[in-house]
Amino acid sequence: MEPLHIVVKVGTSTLTRENGTLNLANMDHLARVLADLSNMGHRVVLVSSGAIGIGTGKLNLAARPTELRMKQAAAAVGQCEMMHLYDKLFGEYGHTVAQILLTADDVADPDRAHHLSETFSALMELGCIPVVNENDSTSSAEIETGQAKVLGDNDTLSAIVAGLCGADLLVMLSDIDGLFDADPHKDPNAKLVSEVEAIDDSVLALGSGASGRWGTGGMATKLTAARTATAQGCDMVITHGAHPERLYDIVAGRRVGTRFRARREERK
Repeated sequence: MEPLHIVVKVGTSTLTRENGTLNLANMDHLARVLADLSNMGHRVVLVSSGAIGIGTGKLNLAARPTELRMKQAAAAVGQCEMMHLYDKLFGEYGHTVAQILLTADDVADPDRAHHLSETFSALMELGCIPVVNENDSTSSAEIETGQAKVLGDNDTLSAIVAGLCGADLLVMLSDIDGLFDADPHKDPNAKLVSEVEAIDDSVLALGSGASGRWGTGGMATKLTAARTATAQGCDMVITHGAHPERLYDIVAGRRVGTRFRARREERK
């Protein structure tokens, strides 16, 4: 099997427990698998959510802040803590990480986007694993609802990063096993859709729930990201973040979660 360029996006639900504390077991497992994939010759980029949640815990706040400036303060603290942990965990497996924080302006401007692509390329040539997040301390595109967003959420961010890196594969580790033909939280007969060749209106409708994990900010944003990724010639897979070891099967092309096939004319 030829080495792949892989972007892995991990959500807050995978990094933290229900009480808001860090899920260190999941973080360690993920770091071990990604380090091993790198050892196998694959080029790996990690897009990581969780800065605000981790910062909330680090600051001993009773609840996630609601005021924008306090969210951004929590993100600043959480980003530091998150990178400290990633540096330590990946270091245990012999790998160096690099931090890249992005804003909407960075990816919208062609010159900045070009420099970002060059930076990703150089870091991976040096054997580093880039860890990417939106710069929440200066950008409110994700953490405050508004118009004219370019990024807006880390699902979208990961698809944009996949394009900047020329990735072959984008894997989203989420709190759900993949795309279902009905809402699995409400319908016990909902069936997993294992493969999607084209993201049409009927597929988009599967993620059109009104709220919560199934709706906006959940599957809907993942389907939008899938459309972006596949248009760039990159396969995308959604699978449950509780099982990072499934990445081995995904990289090998086996059926895990839901795989969105890249547009054939765009494939390298």
